[in-house]
Amino acid sequence: ASLAVNILGHRVAEGLRIIGIPTSQQTEREARRLGIPLSTLAEHDRIDVTIDGADEVDVGRLNLLKGRGGALLREKIIASASEQLVILIDETKLVDRLGVHGSVAVAVVPFAWNATARRLQSVGANLVRRTTREGQPFITDDGHYILDCAFGAIDDPEHLQRQLDGMVGVVEHGLFLGMASRVIVGRSQGVHVLQSDRDD
Repeated sequence: ASLAVNILGHRVAEGLRIIGIPTSQQTEREARRLGIPLSTLAEHDRIDVTIDGADEVDVGRLNLLKGRGGALLREKIIASASEQLVILIDETKLVDRLGVHGSVAVAVVPFAWNATARRLQSVGANLVRRTTREGQPFITDDGHYILDCAFGAIDDPEHLQRQLDGMVGVVEHGLFLGMASRVIVGRSQGVHVLQSDRDD
């Protein structure tokens, strides 16, 4: 996604007219540096297209696992307001089932986070609280902790999504199910595009 921002910056310099809504402070800083005009959802409540990355993509259904960067709440808000969600990945991110290689990032309220962690463990999560390089709790741009929850290969991501959505203390999670319109995969042999059946 950062490469896409860079390319957009060059296109804007050449005359392309767009307005961007960043999902993280890091992306906002990069976009401003490149001269990309920015706005907010308060001013533009519908978005034509969102471009983002993913940690894992279920190749059969184009379900996503996201959150390694910690901006999953803002990313899901933006994706939900978008006509299209286009995901850019390399081929190492393609999996048969979500959770094979990575954990599910879960954003939680810092208050009594241990109690939320116990609820997550009760549904099968093997979890750790994310920390910074200095060993301090990782804090998202919105002031939440991230619990990285390993479930192993997830057989029923919809069921897990319902469990997480209904859990007290959980703000958001990294399961992005049924949201991707297209996944653009960079392979050693070239670029391959996976299209969602929902767009047929």
